[in-house]
Amino acid sequence: MKAFLYHLQKHYTEALRSLQEAAVIIKDQCQVLVIYGNYAWIYYHLANYSKVEKYLHKIRGICQSLGSPHPYSIMTPEILAQKGWSFLASGFQNGEEAIACFQKALRELPTNQEFKAGLATAFYASWERAGIVCRWDKSKELLEELVSVQPQNWELKMYLASLLLHQDKERVKGLLEEVVHNSRSPDILRKVAHLCVCVQPRQLTPAISALKMAIRLDSSYRLLYYDLGLCYKLQMEGASPDDRAIALESATNCFLLAVEMGSLFIDPRLELAKIYGERGPDHEEAVYLHLMQELPNVSMRCKQAIYLHWGDFLLQKKGLKHQALEMYKTGVKISGGHFTERDQLERRLMDLMKIFQEDSELDCVDTIYSLFQTTGYQGPDTHQSCPWWHNHRVWS
Repeated sequence: MKAFLYHLQKHYTEALRSLQEAAVIIKDQCQVLVIYGNYAWIYYHLANYSKVEKYLHKIRGICQSLGSPHPYSIMTPEILAQKGWSFLASGFQNGEEAIACFQKALRELPTNQEFKAGLATAFYASWERAGIVCRWDKSKELLEELVSVQPQNWELKMYLASLLLHQDKERVKGLLEEVVHNSRSPDILRKVAHLCVCVQPRQLTPAISALKMAIRLDSSYRLLYYDLGLCYKLQMEGASPDDRAIALESATNCFLLAVEMGSLFIDPRLELAKIYGERGPDHEEAVYLHLMQELPNVSMRCKQAIYLHWGDFLLQKKGLKHQALEMYKTGVKISGGHFTERDQLERRLMDLMKIFQEDSELDCVDTIYSLFQTTGYQGPDTHQSCPWWHNHRVWS
């Protein structure tokens, strides 16, 4: 996966080095086929055709030895499973594709525990990202079965806890405590911290402890500092002045560390802007203006986030509703962004529409109305026969 990411960035030397590291670890003939195929692909991009032919020759020899009818490919259960894990590693939005891979692999080896774990994870991924209700039932069935025979599979226990979050909070607490005490995976501990906040939003000590443990395991994992900063920020709510000051300083330090580790990591900088805003709007505005200058270099999701927070600042701190409207509109029109940011931007536009209606600024109402018609946004309740704002439309 690392080699693939390097390849996308055209860092072919680093990609080859990553494949060399993988070749040292992986000895299974079927999995080695994947490495050889990647070698051939990268050397093709480097126009080193003699090396391409060398690795194609290796692939052909392995396929022949395994009795494949095809000279350069073979679909063994191991390769199908590896394809499924690759889908999951590149994003839980690929859950359905991963399900198909693991199901095919299990037809050949129905008792393979690793393949079953992959299938359970894929069903969970499909439920988490796509919200497909039937996937919840199948995922729970598989996870319950697997955690009983794989009691030390902390990742599966963490997924099961997530599934049961709104059904059995006491069991969820028990599962999370077990995972925290035994897992040595920073990523699993990070996800456990998220679940701890959901289970006990007013009791943040378990989440903070899990994140601190994860940082001890991997001090270079910048998302951990960002999440820890968010926990301290939550601690500020309703705290005494002294406790609030301590939490504020801790949150600031965490966000600063996250920013230092990745200059294009926008989220902690947006959080810092809000914290700096406590000193005065000028400090917060300075952060947003700097971020606006960096828009060409950030992802679509980050662009949407910047427009969202900048618009909020203009509306809430400066009362500039027309300028805020332009920010929200620009953010919504960005293609290839993220559902969460887009949904928040559209909700902001709904709120603005109400404000413009109350102020009888009908041109602005028309603008938002036309934008919703273009985007097809139906409002928060998608079961309505027509958009909620259609009935509230103020015609001039």
